[in-house]
Amino acid sequence: ENGIHHFQGSIKDKLDRWLTASIFFDIDYIVTADGDDLFCDPLLIDLAFKQFDNTDPDFIKCDGIVCGAFTYGIKIDALKKVCEIKNTDDTEMMWHYFTDTGLFNIEELKGVSSKYYRDDIRMTLDYEEDLKFFKEVIKQCKNSNEFLSLDEIIDICDNNPYIKEINYFRQSEFLKNQESKKDFRIKKFSC
Repeated sequence: ENGIHHFQGSIKDKLDRWLTASIFFDIDYIVTADGDDLFCDPLLIDLAFKQFDNTDPDFIKCDGIVCGAFTYGIKIDALKKVCEIKNTDDTEMMWHYFTDTGLFNIEELKGVSSKYYRDDIRMTLDYEEDLKFFKEVIKQCKNSNEFLSLDEIIDICDNNPYIKEINYFRQSEFLKNQESKKDFRIKKFSC
């Protein structure tokens, strides 16, 4: 109705939604940006696409960086294989299909600043405190009409340590919750 080219897929099955959207738009690689990761960094996304061009991995992850700054890069051929072998449509915790099957070429995101490897900042929106965190970071932002970079977000948090305390105590609960939602079921298959 507003002239926005979009695709609407499965509500529950994240992997199927990504695959059918990729086929619809005829693309070879995706880098996911979850809707609850408000500060997902576009420069890290650009790094992932360059890495796909250079080394052609099946799956790119970036363990240890600020939670919510980057999710995953996925080669569509690998996504097709995962959709063939998965045995559930509950794929919210989808990375296990790539990382735990031994079927795929997994790479860490390359060229990431050491400044981004932090375990004391939480930038994902799951709890009321997370919304307060985002509002406070935006309030502290000096360039309200410009791109808010991960560097600036980290600087804001480091210069105002109380901001990190608004929601970081939720991180262990968040991780425990993610582990409890892991529904990693695959069909019997032969390689």
